Amino acid sequence: MNTSRRSRLPPVLLVVLLIGGALVWHHYSGGKPSIRIGVLHSLSGPMATAEKPLINAIQLAIEEANAAGGIGGRKIEAVAADCRSDAVHCAQEAERLITEEHVQALFGCWTTACRKKVKQVVEEHNHLLFYALRYEGMEQSRNIIYGGAVPNQLVMPAVHWALANLGKKADPVKHGKRVYLVGSDYFFSRVLRILIKDLVGAHGAITVGERYLPLGAADMDDLVADIAERQPDLVFNTISGPDNEVFFKALKKSGIVAATMPVLSFSVTEVELKGVETTPMAGHYVARNYFRTIPTHENQAFAKRFRDRFGERALLDGPAEASYINVQMWVQAALEAGSGDLRKVQRTVLRQSLLAPEGIVSLDPITRHVWKVARVGKSREDGQIDVVWDSGRPLEPAPFPAYRSREEWDNLLGIAPGSQP
Repeated sequence: MNTSRRSRLPPVLLVVLLIGGALVWHHYSGGKPSIRIGVLHSLSGPMATAEKPLINAIQLAIEEANAAGGIGGRKIEAVAADCRSDAVHCAQEAERLITEEHVQALFGCWTTACRKKVKQVVEEHNHLLFYALRYEGMEQSRNIIYGGAVPNQLVMPAVHWALANLGKKADPVKHGKRVYLVGSDYFFSRVLRILIKDLVGAHGAITVGERYLPLGAADMDDLVADIAERQPDLVFNTISGPDNEVFFKALKKSGIVAATMPVLSFSVTEVELKGVETTPMAGHYVARNYFRTIPTHENQAFAKRFRDRFGERALLDGPAEASYINVQMWVQAALEAGSGDLRKVQRTVLRQSLLAPEGIVSLDPITRHVWKVARVGKSREDGQIDVVWDSGRPLEPAPFPAYRSREEWDNLLGIAPGSQP
């Protein structure tokens, strides 16, 4: 299917075509065979809304690369598969894209569960997955390029900033600020719980309460009542993205406001804020590496190209921007190698760096994670987020924070040697 024709398809028809199986974005160039890459994202199920902007960003990066001449005169062809919001199915699709579609790289996955299932596939085939999400760390693979942040590039600096700048001024008699930890009961929150409590203790603050709720919790009134009773100076929030609407509505109903009890969230993006009542979140804080409102020329130009291509209402957030960067990293590596061949790109990709919408990003060849700038933003009533702090420079990735050994982290998290949670 020609890309220009695809852009004019009605949205409903496009989704039907994608769900019906793999959709190939065909490109031809003077009879030269195209270079195929695989796209693994959900176009059906509960993850579809969050993952659609990532697909758009990948498509935009491919179109821009092809307009610039592709790879040695060969166009890039994306083979997209619907993960159906299911990690096992996504791994099966990864296997098919590698063995039947003969793609030279994979771009995709959202959840940790999905990434870990696909990780097994790419390691078995010595293939290559580009992953775009910020995540909990505690992982490293020679077959994955991690384009999202790990905790030392986002969570830890944001917590330092919050403890110094949010909430009431610390009272030495009361042993510092009082904080409350709230999250969803999944691996991301389990890891962040340990990291945040370590930092809270190091700052002389105290944790006055913590609660972890099942994913999809529909009632958070008891949780908010407990927060109100304990009166923390600030709240650190690792609730899963879609569940935050319930949490913030419960806070507003109880009378808790950002001015007196600010919340710093680690799983909220502009996409999750779009289409929900954003007023309850206004004034609270969000930690991410990218916000749509970053005022640099590079970011504003990127956002304009994204809107021009997908419409004024198209959603753009950090995971989408990281997906765009991942494709650019692969393109640069392929151009340097003079080929999109998997084996050649696996070597050249390890020395890539580029000026991205979020700032300069460079791939660390040891950890295979990118250096990234940490940011904290303040939510507005319209669902956009204004940057109020950033780290000023890209931070080196440390998937296993160095103040404990890897073995200590594995033991602390209950990870058996050689296994994954």
